[in-house]
Amino acid sequence: MARNELRPVIRLRSTAGTGFTYVTRKNRRNDPDRLTLHKYDPVAGRHVDFREER
Repeated sequence: MARNELRPVIRLRSTAGTGFTYVTRKNRRNDPDRLTLHKYDPVAGRHVDFREER
């Protein structure tokens, strides 16, 4: 199956200011806006919001 731009690879950067990132994929048809997920930041040592960067 060919990879296309419908499900691109995105980087999620921590809003805690630590610079930690997660890499994931998203479906642009279901989530056309920037994605925000609540995940664990090991540098900060707690759960924080991670926002999609472009």
